[in-house]
Amino acid sequence: MEHFRDPILPSIAPKPAINIKHIRENPDLYKKTCIDRNYQSQKDHPQKILQLFNDWKELQRNALDLRKAKNRVHSRILQGQALRPSNGPDLSRQNESLSEDYRSLVAEAKRVKDECSKVEFQEAPLLDEIEHLATGLPNLTSDETPVGVEPEIVGFINKELKPPIPRAIRDHISIGTDCGLLDFAGAATTSGWGWYYLKNEGALLEQALVQYALHVAMTHGFSVVTPPSMVYSHIAAACGYQPRDQGGEQQSYIIAQQSSGEASNANKEGKPELTLAGTAEIPFAGMKANTMMDRNELPLQIVGPSRCYRAEAGARGLDTKGLYRVHEFTKVEMFAWTLKGNEHVAFKAMLGVQKHILNSLGLRCRILEMPSTDLGASAVRKVDIEAFFPSRQSKNDGWGEVTSTSICTDYQTRRLNTRVKPAPRRVPVPDWAPDGKKSSVEDKTEFPSTVNGTALAVPRVLAAIIENGWSEEHQCIRIPHVLHHWMHGIQHIGKPHR
Repeated sequence: MEHFRDPILPSIAPKPAINIKHIRENPDLYKKTCIDRNYQSQKDHPQKILQLFNDWKELQRNALDLRKAKNRVHSRILQGQALRPSNGPDLSRQNESLSEDYRSLVAEAKRVKDECSKVEFQEAPLLDEIEHLATGLPNLTSDETPVGVEPEIVGFINKELKPPIPRAIRDHISIGTDCGLLDFAGAATTSGWGWYYLKNEGALLEQALVQYALHVAMTHGFSVVTPPSMVYSHIAAACGYQPRDQGGEQQSYIIAQQSSGEASNANKEGKPELTLAGTAEIPFAGMKANTMMDRNELPLQIVGPSRCYRAEAGARGLDTKGLYRVHEFTKVEMFAWTLKGNEHVAFKAMLGVQKHILNSLGLRCRILEMPSTDLGASAVRKVDIEAFFPSRQSKNDGWGEVTSTSICTDYQTRRLNTRVKPAPRRVPVPDWAPDGKKSSVEDKTEFPSTVNGTALAVPRVLAAIIENGWSEEHQCIRIPHVLHHWMHGIQHIGKPHR
C-alpha cells in the first residue's frame, strides 16, 4: 500500500466528504476523465480505491467474526461466574475446576480482543489511503467540454473591429515605457524577472479598471467582498490548487511560519503551511468552509479585488513578455454558491459581466469553450475569453486570454465541508398519529455547487488597452470612454514632456 505524509493541519481544518461510493461504482468513468485531462499519475486511482475498499470489506468481515467470538466468550465467562458454588463439601474441588475454566476463558477473551485490535489497526490506514487517492482525482467533465487539446470558438465580442496594419504595431512594453506608465527594469532589480511597476496614469488606469469592473458586477447583483491574500495550503488544495502542476512546475508561493529568533521551516515548527493565493477564488471558497448555508440565501454571488500570486510565470519569450504573464497582479474575481442543478444560471451571469466589460472597453475578443486538457482539477466546464493583442499576431494569431469562467459543481464544497441545510418535505400523517406529530422530514444534507469567473485581470486588459488604443499618428493612448469617470477625466495618455 502506498504511504503518504499527512500535512500539518489546524484543528479547524475542514474534513473532506468525497463521494467515494460514486468513484467505486464508476471506476472506468473516473479513469477516462483522468486520461482526457492528461492526469496520467491519477488514472489508476479509481481501480486502487476499488481494491482497497474490497480489502477493507474483508477486514470488516473478519472484525465481525471476531466480535461475535468475543461476545460468546464474554457470555461463557458470565455463566461461569453464576455457577460458582458458595458452600458445600465439594467447594474446594469445584472452585479449582471452575477457576481453571475461567482462566482459560479469560485468556481466550484476551486473544480475541488482541485480534480485534489488530484488525482495527489495519482498517484506519486503508480508509486514509482511499480518501487520499479520491481527493487527488479531478472533477468529472461536462458534456459541453471538447475532449482533447483544441478549444471550440463559440462567439465573438466587437468582431467588426479590424486589427491594425502590421507595420504600425508597437507592443505595450515599448508604448508603456515611452509614456512613463511601466518600469520593468527597476522591478527586475528590486524583485527579479516577472515583476513590474505601474506609474503615473498606468497606476490610475489599474484603479479605474478595478472600480469599473466592481461597478458592472454590482449592477448584475454581486455583493463586494475583499478577501485575504494568504490562505492555509490545505484550503488551496481543497479548491483544486496544488503547489506543483501536472508537469511538476512550481505554481504557488509557500510561506514558512517561524518562531521568534528561529529560522526553521513550518513543518519543524509544527504549524500549518500558508500559501499566497493565486486567485481570490481560493479565499472566497474558504469563507464558507465548515458552514451550513441556508437554502434561501442561494445563489450567493460575490465579487472582489485582490492581489494574486503565481510562482510559474513561464519560460521567457513572446508569451511571457511584459505584463502578459507576471508573478503578482490585481484581479477582480466573481464567485458564487448555488444549489445543485442551478450552476448554469450563475455561469451565464458571470459571462454576462465579462462580455459587458470587454465590449464597453472596445476590445475585440473571441469566446472559447475550453478543452478537457485545459480544465483545472475542480472544473467540469470552462469558458475563456481572449482579447486581440496587435503585438502577438505571430503567436496564436494575436489572441490572448483575459477572462475565464468555471463550473466546479460540489468538488470544492465537499472538500471544504460547505453544506446546505436540507429542504423539509411534506409527508402524509396517518390517522393514528398523536397530536403535534410533525408532518415533514428533512432530506440528507446537500453540498452546494460553486462557480467562479474573472471579472477583470488588470495587467492583460491594461496591456490590451495600451496596444489597441495606441495612435502612432498622434503618439498617444486613447482611454475607453467608460473609464473617463474613473480616470478623473483623463481621455488620452501621451509621452511625458521632458
